[in-house]
Amino acid sequence: MAFLLPAKKQKGHKKMLTPPKSPFGYDLLVYVWVIFLSVLGGIVNFTRKMREGKVRVFNITEFIGELVTSAFSGLCTFWLCEWANLDQLLMVVFVAISGHMGSRAIMLFERWAEDKFQKLGGVNDAHHG
Repeated sequence: MAFLLPAKKQKGHKKMLTPPKSPFGYDLLVYVWVIFLSVLGGIVNFTRKMREGKVRVFNITEFIGELVTSAFSGLCTFWLCEWANLDQLLMVVFVAISGHMGSRAIMLFERWAEDKFQKLGGVNDAHHG
């Protein structure tokens, strides 16, 4: 997604891309692409569920819920990929796949984060023993 970011000029250097490290530092176009890819993944997932008979065809509420969850999942994936300085093409793939996964991607991240915090001694829930 860095190809959509504004380039900054520095003295004596060619144009360089410097990705911002704040959620508020990205151009609107970057977020449009992230949301578009995420929602596209959500549409593919909803279509698959319809073919399998897991959702009703004209259930607008479930469809909108799927799209919102996919957008949130893709957005979080985008920020994680930016934080990890991943390659742009890999980032695009991860955003689209996490949009397709929707709540499953959020659940996987939740489990990963809980494990990390437990190892640091930061989480001590009743359901974690």
